[in-house]
Amino acid sequence: MSLDQYYLLGRSGLRVSPFALGTLTFGTDGPYGAWGSSKQAARAVFDRYVAAGGNFIDTADLYTRGTSESLLGEFIADGHRDRLVLTSKYSYNLAERDPNAGGNGRKNMIRALEASLKRLRTDYLDLYLLHTWDRITPAEEVVRAFDDLVRAGKIRYAGLSDVPAWYAARAQTYAEAHALAPIVNLQLQYSLVERGIEAEFTSLATNLGMGITAWSPLASGLLSGKYRPNSDGGGGGRLDTGTGKSLSLFTERNWQIVGALEAVAGELGRSMAQVALQWVLTRPGVTSVILGATRPEQLEDNLGALDLQIPPELLRRLDEASAPPVTTPYAMFGDRYQAAVHGAAVSDRPPAFAPLVRVSLG
Repeated sequence: MSLDQYYLLGRSGLRVSPFALGTLTFGTDGPYGAWGSSKQAARAVFDRYVAAGGNFIDTADLYTRGTSESLLGEFIADGHRDRLVLTSKYSYNLAERDPNAGGNGRKNMIRALEASLKRLRTDYLDLYLLHTWDRITPAEEVVRAFDDLVRAGKIRYAGLSDVPAWYAARAQTYAEAHALAPIVNLQLQYSLVERGIEAEFTSLATNLGMGITAWSPLASGLLSGKYRPNSDGGGGGRLDTGTGKSLSLFTERNWQIVGALEAVAGELGRSMAQVALQWVLTRPGVTSVILGATRPEQLEDNLGALDLQIPPELLRRLDEASAPPVTTPYAMFGDRYQAAVHGAAVSDRPPAFAPLVRVSLG
């Protein structure tokens, strides 16, 4: 596998690299500025990714308060635009005292898109995503607005990030029922320590034609070996994101996962990051994994995961060490209960659990 071995994104004709380049760290402005990198460092990472054959670029108007988009606009102006799959997102309110400058409604979607297009120096986006569910806007309004933007040539494809499974299902079903532009992408957090999407989203994506792109596959650096059990994370056992919030990553369960990952990486002679990335990349439903490198050498190590094959026994160890608790009603869908449902032992999972077939286009 390599960056120039492309895969179809969901049930679409859009071809993307197995690793997407995340640009949350491009620039030093705004709430993510503490994680940010200079223009020179960002350019070096961008150039290395593109030179390796990568074509899938992920940004958002929120990232470094628009600086990420502005830098990308400058970088892609050097003749890269046509070959790149350029993705941005909207939802977050960056204005003061303007309730319609945030949320998922049509007014903010169009406003945010026009602003992103100016910063990115382009007249269209290949993929535009709702960034985070606002708990208010009907899925029908979002789908209709996406369809209008597709018809106007402002975007080519639409997707959803960080929404409930029922909301994504309603949106896609509405689009299908009314012959509107479909949702082709779900962007969701997924890693060895965060496997919550497996309960609903994997089968949702494979059944309704949405390719999953995984963000934070290294769990904010935890799975790279950057932190150890005696780390305080700069915040009493938590990792401060610079947003005033924190992620509860330093737990006994997660340290057990880190330990298992370190042991597997040692047996393979690879970095922990490479093993963790390859694990996510080969999970059912996942089309692409978003990398968030701040230095070319960090990106280089991450790309090494592409030629890694983890033996089944080692995969089993990682799966067992990171297995999430099975909650109601999902326990009822396991083989033991299904045997009772069908009146015989069930050896094969039903189609809803079949992995999405990824087509290599070389």
